[in-house]
Amino acid sequence: MLEFDGLYKTYGTNRVLEGVSFTVAPGSMFGFCGSNGAGKTTTMRIAMGLLRAEAGEVRWQGRSLDQATRRRIGYMPEERGLYPKMKVGEQVAYFARLHGLDRAAATRAAGEWVERLGLGERRGDQVEKLSLGNQQRVQLAAALVSRPEVLILDEPFSGLDPIGVDSLAEALLGQVREGVPVVFSSHQLDLVERLCDSVGILARGRMVATGSVDDLRRREAGRLLRVVVPDAAPQWAGGLPGVRVVSEQAGDTLLELAAGTDDQTVLAAALRTGRVTHFAWQQPTLVELFREAVAAPALQEVAA
Repeated sequence: MLEFDGLYKTYGTNRVLEGVSFTVAPGSMFGFCGSNGAGKTTTMRIAMGLLRAEAGEVRWQGRSLDQATRRRIGYMPEERGLYPKMKVGEQVAYFARLHGLDRAAATRAAGEWVERLGLGERRGDQVEKLSLGNQQRVQLAAALVSRPEVLILDEPFSGLDPIGVDSLAEALLGQVREGVPVVFSSHQLDLVERLCDSVGILARGRMVATGSVDDLRRREAGRLLRVVVPDAAPQWAGGLPGVRVVSEQAGDTLLELAAGTDDQTVLAAALRTGRVTHFAWQQPTLVELFREAVAAPALQEVAA
């Protein structure tokens, strides 16, 4: 288990992290979400020993991370850390050597990952001659080349085209199938929703939601109801007690029900106005869950 336990970090009066905690099981993928400045990069840098937390620790297999353990972690920083004059193949092999592979093993592993990430034809090119998207692929190859026990990736999908996204997604899923815990941060919430077993949403240095997407959805269950009545009169649900009309367009109505409101009362009202072709609780997307989770602490601060 990879454990982030009660991390605190401040810069002067700026509280960057306040008790950040989450766990990532072996063979699972964790999506780390948050607005710019929420503390995601700081959390990852603490894990890699690039920053020191005032309190808390990061553990792998029950032990605090030390330098020897960190050599077994594949890490990709948000800022590219590549040598622009080195050739692609040599660059990836060099990072493999830094993680302890001998020359022959490093060369073999570099060739494998350069091919898998679609850089085979560019292996002899200098990194500075690549597009930003291809430089991102080199950075990813450098994180994966040493067969890491853990992967910590900061915005790995940034700058990739759809083919690059698919290549990376398949590579990460392959690592998960081999039992590697994977943590990655991303603003591309559709990818997080598609790939991750669990997610964590960070807002102003605090974890405001953690769990699987399905778990987070269940916490919101019973809130939004979608009703489609093609021939309905406008505002047919407007006068129902405990019901708020969120949106209404061409008979497709989204309703918010207050706690304790009986959905069967809503169904009966819908049937009175016409033929009901759809009646179901609306599952929120991760984007909607994210907006609500991030907005809640902001509203609390304003109220205070």
